[in-house]
Amino acid sequence: MARLKVGVLVSGFGSNLQALIDHSAEPGFPAEIVTVISNKPGVPALERAARAGIEAQVIGHKSFADRAGFDQALDAALRAAGVEFICLAGFMRIFTPSFVDSWRDAILNIHPSLLPSFRGLHPHRQALEAGVRFHGCTVHFVRPELDAGPILLQAVVPVLSRDDEQSLAARVLQAEHRAYPLALRLVAEGRVGIDGDRVVVAGAPAAPMEALFNPPDLPSAAPSR
Repeated sequence: MARLKVGVLVSGFGSNLQALIDHSAEPGFPAEIVTVISNKPGVPALERAARAGIEAQVIGHKSFADRAGFDQALDAALRAAGVEFICLAGFMRIFTPSFVDSWRDAILNIHPSLLPSFRGLHPHRQALEAGVRFHGCTVHFVRPELDAGPILLQAVVPVLSRDDEQSLAARVLQAEHRAYPLALRLVAEGRVGIDGDRVVVAGAPAAPMEALFNPPDLPSAAPSR
């Protein structure tokens, strides 16, 4: 079976790109990264692609008069590379609806919150300010609306009383590095279907049925004398 040809779009450090690179290098992984495109020059993500021997290029969004022109150049570069599926890995641009429509159900994004909560910027700060006990990340199919679209996979981490933005972000990032390659594997294996706004995964094992508690259940205090 031919491997799914993936293009990864980046804007910065590229740690999720690295997770995808590492997993795609494993024997039997059903997808391969054929190109990496950044809208910014000189970012570490481009160096990661170069070290892995993956074609990388820069299409600077500032070179275009509008979003439509940038999206057209991006679309042309992806198709020229033979891309069948797109993964966004810290890509800090909002697509035009026409670009999303032309790649409908073929773009994945990973967002560092449990969508639909905490969309947009600073999701870890939003989570801490809201006082939630659990936080996490979401891999979802892209739609024209920001941080919207059918949810494929989520990973949950606890929020600790001592957390600040940095410590919470680091814990979520570890989950992202596991979640994104798994989500791509499910797609590349042909196990993912979309029914309206819901994703159906064929052959997925049953999720744990027990509840999670944070803070956890505590033993009863010893009776006072």
